[in-house]
Amino acid sequence: MDKNIAAIEKKLQALADEDYAVFLRGLLPTVAPESVIGVRMPELRQLGKELTADEARAILSYLPHRYHEEYLLHGIVINGMRDIEQALAALDELLPYVSNWAVCDLLRPRVRKADLPRLWEKVPEWLESPLTYTKRFGLSALMNFFLTPPWTEQALALAATVSTDEYYVEMMAAWLYATALAKDWDQTLPYLQQGRLAPWTHNKAIQKARESRRITPEQKDYLQTLKVECPKEKQIKREANE
Repeated sequence: MDKNIAAIEKKLQALADEDYAVFLRGLLPTVAPESVIGVRMPELRQLGKELTADEARAILSYLPHRYHEEYLLHGIVINGMRDIEQALAALDELLPYVSNWAVCDLLRPRVRKADLPRLWEKVPEWLESPLTYTKRFGLSALMNFFLTPPWTEQALALAATVSTDEYYVEMMAAWLYATALAKDWDQTLPYLQQGRLAPWTHNKAIQKARESRRITPEQKDYLQTLKVECPKEKQIKREANE
């Protein structure tokens, strides 16, 4: 094993909290329980700041990782990159190994306004991936970076083209549209009024929007009238994941 990776794993083990590990394992059904050390995010972020240059390079190049927390640390290093091309290259190396929502949703590279066109070029590639968490990351990128003018209309339309039966992808799509309703009600509402989303995603977006403090009581009441029938079998299957 690379000596830098060995040093990182030793630091992670020193921060282990077994009670937190037990809790975390329950939230991550797609992760092997023995790979979860149980390090809390504030401590992981602090460790990310303290990595030496050699350790940071090692965490980026040593794939697949042995521990869940190494994947999180990998994402933290990517998020700190200032160069968009470097960050995109690192993401493309990591994403095929991402196996859970926690690592996927942690990924949020630094993106300046001038970088948005370049990031936009990558999003369709991620959305077309057969990999669940690469596709989820593509939707996450739309939600985090493109639900503001002049990108909103394009982002909503692109997200609506995603065809999937994957729970973790559909959940991100629902989150995206709920967020969009809070940010731009008038532009987002037609997607629900016109039934442009898959039934489960449609209803989950409504549910999440109605839970938001950024949606008015009147808007919440109206959204409730837009709920649609969802196949019972699919509804039960999705609820089992929650």
